[in-house]
Amino acid sequence: MTTKKPEHLYLVDGSGFIFRAYHALPPLTRHDGTPVNAVLGFSNMLFKLLQDLEDAERPTHIAVIFDAARKTFRNDIYPDYKAHRPPPPEDLVPQFPLIREAVRAFNVPAIESDGYEADDIIATYATEAAKQGFEVSIVSSDKDLMQLVNDRISLFDSMKNREIGVEEVIEKFGVTPEKVVDIQALAGDSSDNVPGIPGIGVKTAAQLINEYGSLDELLERAGEIKQPKRRERLLEHADMARISRELVTLKRDVPGLVDLDELKVQDLDADMLMPFLEEQGFRSLQAKVLSHMGNSLPAGTPAPEEIPPGEAEYETVTTVEALKRWIKRAEQAHQVAVDTETTSLNAMAAKLVGISLSVEAGRACYIPLGHVSGEDGELELEGQKGPEQIPLEEALALLKPLLENPAVLKVGQNLKYDYLILAKHGIHIHPIDDTMLISYVLDSGLNGHGMDELAELHLDHKCISFKDICGSGKKQITFDKVAIDKATDYAAEDADITGRLHRLLKPRLAREGMMTVYETLERPMVAVLAQMEQAGVLVDRQILSRLSNEFAERLSHLEQEIHELAGREFNIASPKQLGEVLFGDMGLPGGKKGKTGAYSTDAEVLETLAAEGHELPARVLDWRQLSKLKSTYTDALQSQINAKTGRIHTSYSLASTTTGRLSSNDPNLQNIPIRTEEGRKIRRAFIPAPGHKFIAADYSQIELRLLAHVADMDSLKQAFHDGLDIHALTASEVFGVPMEGMDPIVRRQAKAINFGIIYGISAFGLARQLGIPRGEAQKYIDTYFERFPGIREYMDRTKAFCRRHGYVETVFGRRCHITSINDKNGARRAFGERAAINAPLQGSAADIIRRAMIRMPEALKGAGLKAKMLLQVHDELIFEVPEAEVEDSIPVIREVMEGAARPAAEIAVPLIVDCGVGDNWDEAH
Repeated sequence: MTTKKPEHLYLVDGSGFIFRAYHALPPLTRHDGTPVNAVLGFSNMLFKLLQDLEDAERPTHIAVIFDAARKTFRNDIYPDYKAHRPPPPEDLVPQFPLIREAVRAFNVPAIESDGYEADDIIATYATEAAKQGFEVSIVSSDKDLMQLVNDRISLFDSMKNREIGVEEVIEKFGVTPEKVVDIQALAGDSSDNVPGIPGIGVKTAAQLINEYGSLDELLERAGEIKQPKRRERLLEHADMARISRELVTLKRDVPGLVDLDELKVQDLDADMLMPFLEEQGFRSLQAKVLSHMGNSLPAGTPAPEEIPPGEAEYETVTTVEALKRWIKRAEQAHQVAVDTETTSLNAMAAKLVGISLSVEAGRACYIPLGHVSGEDGELELEGQKGPEQIPLEEALALLKPLLENPAVLKVGQNLKYDYLILAKHGIHIHPIDDTMLISYVLDSGLNGHGMDELAELHLDHKCISFKDICGSGKKQITFDKVAIDKATDYAAEDADITGRLHRLLKPRLAREGMMTVYETLERPMVAVLAQMEQAGVLVDRQILSRLSNEFAERLSHLEQEIHELAGREFNIASPKQLGEVLFGDMGLPGGKKGKTGAYSTDAEVLETLAAEGHELPARVLDWRQLSKLKSTYTDALQSQINAKTGRIHTSYSLASTTTGRLSSNDPNLQNIPIRTEEGRKIRRAFIPAPGHKFIAADYSQIELRLLAHVADMDSLKQAFHDGLDIHALTASEVFGVPMEGMDPIVRRQAKAINFGIIYGISAFGLARQLGIPRGEAQKYIDTYFERFPGIREYMDRTKAFCRRHGYVETVFGRRCHITSINDKNGARRAFGERAAINAPLQGSAADIIRRAMIRMPEALKGAGLKAKMLLQVHDELIFEVPEAEVEDSIPVIREVMEGAARPAAEIAVPLIVDCGVGDNWDEAH
């Protein structure tokens, strides 16, 4: 036998909602100039309440109650009742009828009655419903309504998301609910101009009522009061106390109200609600309502926009209660946008300053945790109290279960940074979505993927800039010194915009067939790279210091040599002065002046001159390379060693290339030259921890192998299966020489052709690289395509596809957009064609190593190994491995990397990984 649940009535104090809504939003007008900010705020609050009620235990009855007019029967009792209250703001007055219309549009009864206050109507309905066995919830925190509370009637504070029952009333007034009117009669109420007894407050009133039992008993025995002043005031103002009791006592029998049966909950009616929202211009609310109802806009209707950020409500969270409320919202929504604010862009050096959250468009909060500034943004003086904020550890302890909750999706923009910041505090954020990576998967090559650019592109909104908050140049301050009100606007907007972008972009992944790329190649990389960046890599500072001194000495000698060759001294670092020397003083050929009137002296110009046998430009190229190595590496790396870890922590960018290749920044460890002795010396400064070795695992000729696969070249595929020297095979085919006993120079030329073809090299480029006439280089290229016709077919097919679609695809479905392929400018178009040829190869190689990196940590852990993946340099992975585990680690690493393409793609040639072991990075090759 089942017991029927009691009927449940919700009574919403409409007046309380109105003024909260009005003050929460900035001025806003609809198309005809009518102010509607309070209407929008009220509508959002009502819809949110209706959603929350559905998610909890849906009520059976509901109504919103309003005040009909300022004058009621209480003014007849006491003419000065509420007399001192100012009139409502002018721009709020025309919104009152629209708010009532909004309630009815949401299919909720809007109730009011002339001569009575909303509280009287609430009291009447609540009392009648309780008599009939209803449970009653009054959505209000108004203390005047607390006299109604009993075992069937409670108040619900929607702002604080808490219920107010008998215990809470006793806590506030010191008496049970039925005696609240006696307390108010004695203490009065200045906000409503209820006089009470002068000199008696709530605390004293509670003592008196608890001692004498009731107001009547107290007034009757007032002469017994021992304190003279209190006795005199009670005797003198007894009648005023009785009048005050009449004023605060709620009527429970307001006549002419509609029956309770007419307050039954009704489903939302799109035909009734949509026209109202459309008329007000509330397109974002339209979208939310329709999404909630499982509908979409009629065909031909423009997609609704979300609440413009200018209408957003951003809250500063400085209490545990408020933080718990936001955490509960996120848990109920099962999704929350998260952003951290810190003191530095370097995640490993940054200190956490605050966290922002957003669960829906236009609603976000900022939780300040590490601000040291006052309200004016100036640094607090020593010993002064900082701004109000929840203690860092307390706030993080509350947030940790939410941020690690597998049932709540955490959405971020460039979330790897936030992952690293939170990981330093023992929080491992999971599961995640990253709007930067979603955009990258969808639109790589079409636009940037930073939040500011995405906000302008997709939301037509310009975000508050960092320099507007923190300044720029020498006057720039760190975020912990920003005033909290300004910080809230900036930080909460970040979370709000991130949530908006996620709701806009995420559905495109499924529609455009890119979900697999995102889920298998992008999202899992966030945690993998964060762990690599956390680990960092040891660097021997003494080696770098010695190299820096050595390079400085060599630079000095080179400078001397260059000045002797030039016949005079000049600033080698000045392109203008160098151009004057080369093309003015020395009269070398090929000098071209740019728009500034100075000669061009870029690397291409100098390389061409050096190839023609001119010594000075060759020495300048040496000087430039050595100067860059000194400034970028031997000098800079010493300052980038983290003081706490003793390691260098590079940052990998997931969304900075068109092809899916990672880039390394601050410092860039992917650009250290490996073909020069100087570059190799720098790599020797990178060392494993004591008791460990480096393993360098490198894909062998992966792009050539992928070329054989995508071009479906049987001869190349067979050569790779047979383990032949692919460059020697190419030399044999192109130059007509036998593979056995081949001259190494001939093989090097074939190698240049092989790799040059992948990058769409021209005859001019190949000629310059090999130091041969252009005609001879063109003959090599023509012969190459004759011997390997499938490669020419692949190139032509790929360029045609790209011209038609605007993108090319990797083996795994990643799209690389290349807009310049249809450019009217010949040079840009040629660049686009070369990019289209290379992108499927470089992109597929990048995807393969990503797949390997994603699988690697679990594979090593599963094998019981402690090897750590530290660095990725395009086709190579560097591991720090305990010496005793080197032999066991290599087979696991090799198996993961060589099998990384499967099962998503069966590459027609074997992927081979070469592994080296050493006591430094160079030695491991």
